[in-house]
Amino acid sequence: MTNQKPTIDICICTFRRAELADTLRSLSAMEMPEGHEIGIIVADNDDHPSAHALVEEVAAELSLPVRYQHCPARNISVARNGCLDLSMAQFVAFIDDDETATSRWLVELLETMHQEQADVILGPVRALYGPDAPDWMRDGDFHSTFPVWVDGTIRTGYTCNVLMRTTSAAVSGIRFSLERGQSGGEDTEFFDTVTSRGGSIGFAPQAWVEEVVPPTRSRFDWLLRRRFRFGQTHGHLVRAKSRPIRIPAEVAKASAKAVYCFASAAMTAPLPVRRNRSFLRGIMHVGVVGGLTGLRELRQYGLAKSETQTRPAA
Repeated sequence: MTNQKPTIDICICTFRRAELADTLRSLSAMEMPEGHEIGIIVADNDDHPSAHALVEEVAAELSLPVRYQHCPARNISVARNGCLDLSMAQFVAFIDDDETATSRWLVELLETMHQEQADVILGPVRALYGPDAPDWMRDGDFHSTFPVWVDGTIRTGYTCNVLMRTTSAAVSGIRFSLERGQSGGEDTEFFDTVTSRGGSIGFAPQAWVEEVVPPTRSRFDWLLRRRFRFGQTHGHLVRAKSRPIRIPAEVAKASAKAVYCFASAAMTAPLPVRRNRSFLRGIMHVGVVGGLTGLRELRQYGLAKSETQTRPAA
């Protein structure tokens, strides 16, 4: 009779980011959950295995085993699914390739999962702003990531800080949508499917990861595109679940919310944090209208820097 330890794979999808080295080092330096076997999977989404040499070099320094997987296609869902296909662990965590884990990140995720008996646990992402970020952006903290509660429950999630129980019936067998692999929103759809199958999503408020906000994201137009895409994804999911006769009512509701938000932005014009927060929320609701009416989602992943500078956090 074997007495095998439960296993956790920490998955990182990467695309031409040197910051991956810092991510890997932070994972090796953190406190490890007792009684578990921990490993790292790196899925390289570039056409050529551009991250292979970096991963091999850094892996030689680390206390954790690292597996490298080349998942070419410039489609983030291909990389995410590659991680899930390669892993045989009872638990799978995801962290982005431009984030660093704090010392108790994985311990907090796992302890909360056991306490809440949840299928998925999300953690928060703390944005670290550079001197190039405008004051209103820093004061309003427009880049940090937290779950969204609806009627007291978390109905969907994200992959920038998450732990999943792969043996759960609500999680097992689900894969990320290839159709959303270049637009974003594939993680929203994935976790929406988890809750649709009866799964539960919890939150570990102390399971922090940190992300430096680069100059390309410290701009209002980047936030505009990001919020619009969030709205599009939500609109597409609502459209897929709704009877056609309900779509006009959903469009009217989202349009009314957008008008209200834009009016709030106008009324708070002298207050940049409140004004911009309201305006961005209005843009999100415009995106919902676009999703409800079938507007094709923006391509944001897998583009070279010469093509775009708006690649969002995965």
